Amino acid sequence: MTVAIDRATGKRRGEPGQRPGRLDRLKHAYQKYWYAYAMIAPVVVVLGGLVLYPLVRGLYLTLTDANSLNSARTIGVNHIDATYKFIGFDNYADILWGDTAYDRFWSHFIWTIVWTALCVALHYCIGLGLALLLNQKLRGRTFYRLILVLPWAVPTFVTVFGWRFMLADGGIINTMLDAVHLPSPLWLEDTFWQRFAAIMVNTWCGVPFMMVSLLGGLQSIDSTLYEAADMDGANAWQRFRYVTLPGLRSVSSTVVLLGIIWTFNQFAVIFLLFGNTAPDAQILVTWAYYLGFGQQPRDFAQSAAYGMLLLAILVVFTSFYRRWLNRDEQQLAI
Repeated sequence: MTVAIDRATGKRRGEPGQRPGRLDRLKHAYQKYWYAYAMIAPVVVVLGGLVLYPLVRGLYLTLTDANSLNSARTIGVNHIDATYKFIGFDNYADILWGDTAYDRFWSHFIWTIVWTALCVALHYCIGLGLALLLNQKLRGRTFYRLILVLPWAVPTFVTVFGWRFMLADGGIINTMLDAVHLPSPLWLEDTFWQRFAAIMVNTWCGVPFMMVSLLGGLQSIDSTLYEAADMDGANAWQRFRYVTLPGLRSVSSTVVLLGIIWTFNQFAVIFLLFGNTAPDAQILVTWAYYLGFGQQPRDFAQSAAYGMLLLAILVVFTSFYRRWLNRDEQQLAI
């Protein structure tokens, strides 16, 4: 057997050499991909300033007792230094296990979960129904698509303010209910109807996105699958169950995840609809805003702690959600 020897190194050809160190690998990667690094550098700097720094700063504030009375501030020409202290994880303990933990956190957490589940379910079901209708060959289909996308195209604050005017005591909705001799709910005052109105408005704003996404997924399904199902004698429900839903699986998993994240952090609808006048209708993100900016003294530490808890909840949920989807995909592949 002949063994080839590299005269320069004295090693056998094909024999694995010593792995380069971390510094050498970084140097080689920089020399090879320097242009890519130069292109993404501005994005990294901007994201670091807009996301990373506030995140680190917020995490630090959660470990203090910072509020509007002991933070650094300038009044006229006088500058007052910060006097807040480091207190460790006391803010988290107070939020989760304190004497008023249920009223300040857990009640809002439960309502946030209910709000998210109901809104996303309505978004998906109504959006899927409209997408199925618009996927049919209908006269004026383009016009219907345009009309149904309008609630998504209109800025959110315009939509919410419009609903606020309609839901007021003398608004068009109560006027119409009075005209047919039906009770007029206190949409903006009673807790139950406040929550009902918030879900209704958010559903109006969120359905178009779900509809457009699912419509794109429907159009990507191979039509030969429906033809084969028809030849096998499948009815409409069977075609929907065994062709449409599996074909929408990848699109559905993505839009549902995005919908959950967006709805869980939906600030605009709740805040613009009620402001600070509906404490029992506030979800966690709007309650965190109220603690930090809607009361006196403003509790920056508690508000930042709520933000960190929201981030942790979404990170944990997203990781489990993706793992569950991957497991189901592997089972289907088997």
